[in-house]
Formats: sequence, structure tokens, C-alpha cells
Amino acid sequence: MNVLTCDIGGTRTKLGIVSGGRVLEQSILPSNSKQGLARLLPVIKAEWLRQLETHGLRLNDCKGVGISFPSLIDYKSGRILDSYGKFDDAMDIDLRAWSRAELRLPLVIENDARMACIGEWQYGVGRGSENLVMVTLGTGLGAAVIMEGRVLRGVHGQAGVLGGHMTVRYGGRACTCGNVGCAEAEASSFSLLDLATAHPGFLNSPLSNESQIDFASVFRHAVAGDPCAMALRDHNLLVWSSLAVSLIHAYDPELLIFGGGIMASADVILPAIREYVGRHAHTPWGQVRIEASALGDLSALVAAEWLLDEQSIHL
Repeated sequence: MNVLTCDIGGTRTKLGIVSGGRVLEQSILPSNSKQGLARLLPVIKAEWLRQLETHGLRLNDCKGVGISFPSLIDYKSGRILDSYGKFDDAMDIDLRAWSRAELRLPLVIENDARMACIGEWQYGVGRGSENLVMVTLGTGLGAAVIMEGRVLRGVHGQAGVLGGHMTVRYGGRACTCGNVGCAEAEASSFSLLDLATAHPGFLNSPLSNESQIDFASVFRHAVAGDPCAMALRDHNLLVWSSLAVSLIHAYDPELLIFGGGIMASADVILPAIREYVGRHAHTPWGQVRIEASALGDLSALVAAEWLLDEQSIHL
């Protein structure tokens, strides 16, 4: 049976149809998050209907809807608990009621990093592992945990997913979550511009001529030997590596997965993290396997099938 699936991000919304762990079709739409979630829902519905028609399918050929969303989620009620400045109307929308009225289908929703982790666990690099942690490197830093073959959620749904808000620098940068020195505040796309412009060599760096300072440009100029870019690269690698050690100490995984757009530079990132973890993580039983996501942007989409089966009791 088919599942309509959607990964809603602050910038882009990815949606498609999945069946048997395969994405039959994927579309990418602008989120325009400042305009609200209610405005986006009819656009998502129209695109799903177009995709179904392309494949000769109808809504009654689908068993449900799965949504990945960048927030804390009450998975039992399906309610979004915070907007984090992206979709300010999200907490007032009953997505399950919307799906029943507009699509006549049950709906499940989960935190985006947790969905990506489930996708990798069921269909990607995490297959066969019962204890794993996933970190998504992007605009922010997401995280999620599978422990002893179960999705770790906690009483309020935030267990594991606030991995990016572990303190890695006492007295460091203020974070949007209210903490100080979070990994996300110290090393994410969100913080990169401020970190770059604060570097004393920025004005003499080719980074100052970039129309957009992102990790692709930082890694590119670092390879060319620019001191500012090299310092930024090394700073971020150290933060991500320190976070990896903290997550290993907290959750005791056998596998640590890194995903997100920044992993286009996995050939630089993974060796640095593996080397640091090898020196600093307390794992007397052996080494944690550290790998890149196998599914990339598809990981959160394919998780919808598993989540529908898991959450059927609440629908």
C-alpha cells in the first residue's frame, strides 16, 4: 500500500509517495515558512494529487499520510508543540483533522530528525542496528536516538532530538533555545555567517567576496589554504566531534550516523570525527561505527510507512 509523505523544512518542503521503502516520486517546493503552515497545506495536497495521477493512483490506494516537521511533536495527539520561529500558526493547526477532511486518510507526524533516523534505521545505513544515534547537520543541528530497537521519545517527546542543544562550550554563544554554548549555536549554517565575520582575517579572505557564506564555500576555500576558512572548518569539525563524544556517552550507540546537506563534505568531516572520537570517547568495549546517511533527503520520507504502522493505535 502507498503512503503520502512530506518533509516540511523552514526553506524547502520535500514530498512524495512511498511504497515498500521506495520513493515512487519526489517533489521539492519552497516552504515560505514566514507565511505560515495553513497557506502551505493546500499546495502540498495539490502536489500529492498530481503525483498520484501521474502514477495512475487514487487517494483510496493510500493507507495514510506521514509528515516530518522541524519541531517537538506530541506523537499521541499529533500536535506541534512549538514553531521555533518558522511556521507561527503551526501549533493552532490540527493536522490529523485536516487530513481526514481533505484526504480522508489517517495522518502521523514526527520530529524531522527522528523521522530521518527512523528512515536510516529501517531502510538505510542503520539496518540491522538496534542502538543508533543520528545527527543532521544543516541550518540547525538535529538528533535522534534508537535504543534497544525502540524509538527514544521521552515523556514530552524531546528525548534525543535536542542533541544539537547539548552544551559544548561553557560561556559560549547564545542559542535560540535559551541555552548558551549549544552545538547548534557554535557550529551550524545558522551561526556560520556570524562566526565568519567575527574572524580577524575575514576581510582578507575570499569568503568576504562570496554572495552566500555556506559550508561548501568554507570547505572549498579551506582546501585552497585560506587561513580564515581553515579556522572556520576546524572550529566546526571540533564542535561536531565534541558533540559526537557527548552523544556516545549519553546513549551508548553501536552506530552514529551523520546526515544533512553539509555532508556533501563527508570525505573531510567523517575522518575528523572518527579520529577525535577514537581519542576521546570512553568506549572500553570497542569503537562506535560512524557513517554518513545512505538515503540523504529521502530518509525522512521513507520513514512514513514504519511510523504509520507504529502509531496506528493512536489514530
